[in-house]
Amino acid sequence: MKIATIKISNPDKVLFPREKINKIDLINYYIEVSTLMLPYIENRLLSVIRCHDKVGGEMFFKKHPSADKDMVEVYHDGDEEYFYIKDQSQLVYQVQMGTIEFHPWGSLVSKINKPDVMIFDLDPDDKLSLENLREAVLNVKNVLEELSLQSFLKTSGGKGYHIVVPFSETKDWESFYCFAKQIALLVEGKWPNLFTTNIRKAERKGKIFVDFLRNNRGSTCVAPFSVRAREGASISMPIDWKTLGVITPNEVDIKNYKNYLNDGWKSYFKVKQVLK
Repeated sequence: MKIATIKISNPDKVLFPREKINKIDLINYYIEVSTLMLPYIENRLLSVIRCHDKVGGEMFFKKHPSADKDMVEVYHDGDEEYFYIKDQSQLVYQVQMGTIEFHPWGSLVSKINKPDVMIFDLDPDDKLSLENLREAVLNVKNVLEELSLQSFLKTSGGKGYHIVVPFSETKDWESFYCFAKQIALLVEGKWPNLFTTNIRKAERKGKIFVDFLRNNRGSTCVAPFSVRAREGASISMPIDWKTLGVITPNEVDIKNYKNYLNDGWKSYFKVKQVLK
């Protein structure tokens, strides 16, 4: 069997036992969303999460090319080699090799030191209510708007939401990271009983961790439309801000995702925000 020129082995291999989702189901999903997903991951260095056998078993992060260099694009960063993809065929190849999750860098390979995607991962304590989480997400959105920044929302596929801020022009990674940190500290300062920037889990009880650390050089975040390598086969799905009140963080999955495809991010690549 070949799909997008890639030979598929063990298509019936079960990857998500509880959901009875096999390898070919996952490949078909990525094929179906490839035109939507690729603009967010192509020509960006990748870290991927691969499964040796099935979700719940042994998994690992991969960010360096190996013997399959002819099936990926290779980028040299000093003494390090990284990889990226450019098309649907290379996307399918990753899934064929066991990849479930895709985590891109926040910059294009052509502008590796000019980040263009700022991400705030809002990770709530288990005891925090969904109502409080949604209120908190809107608080962050409002802070960004006060800074004249347009943002976009996606589910994490886990417990929280991701707020994504695109830029058309930035100076460098250091100033980019510092700006993201200042925003997170501003949010924490406004609502100290709801937010924390402290990475220690002991300090997060009843609060939401504003994870701004993904805005550093080499850091990554799960891509829009990526399936999560966890029970449930949930998806990190781009959603319209208007649907925040009705879509939970892990509601969208590989079986129901078509019900959630919308134009909430239709202006994403038209946004021209500058950070100097």
